[in-house]
Amino acid sequence: MLFITSNEGKFKEAREVAKLFSVEIEWLKIEYEEPQGNTLEEIATKSAEMLSRVIKRPFFIEDSGLFIESLNGFPGPYSSYVFKTIGNKGIIKLLEGVQNRKAYFKAVIAFFDGKDIKIFDGIVYGEIAKEIRGDKGFGFDPIFLYADRTFAEMGEEKNLVSHRRKALEKFFSYLKLISKS
Repeated sequence: MLFITSNEGKFKEAREVAKLFSVEIEWLKIEYEEPQGNTLEEIATKSAEMLSRVIKRPFFIEDSGLFIESLNGFPGPYSSYVFKTIGNKGIIKLLEGVQNRKAYFKAVIAFFDGKDIKIFDGIVYGEIAKEIRGDKGFGFDPIFLYADRTFAEMGEEKNLVSHRRKALEKFFSYLKLISKS
């Protein structure tokens, strides 16, 4: 099974979860232009459709985003761009003086089985820290609080509760189910 991502951290996390389901995954690191969309599902589906024209065997991709309640779900599907432009410091600055810091991470997996695309998702709820904390993880991990610690403070422990893990578990459970039929 191919996992298409340019993010080594995502691949390592996926590989560990795959092992629990006795699924072997290969990392295909290719650059492709990610389409824009208003939802992660839309972006992941468009990406999988585009890649399915080039890659003729089953594969999956993953897209994720940070959704902040007091910012009406921003940055959501624009998380990658927002991280590249204003980063963690910018998000903290946007929330200066804001009491409601509730947020969630959402991951969406698009699986191309050689014919059709299926979607799996996972969500983890938390809040935005008032400062950058921790040096593990990537992206918004240093500002996403879960059980009083940021994902960047949790290290490998994050992979037990993450949004990506929840989506991967749904996906790999599906693969096990269809392999038995």
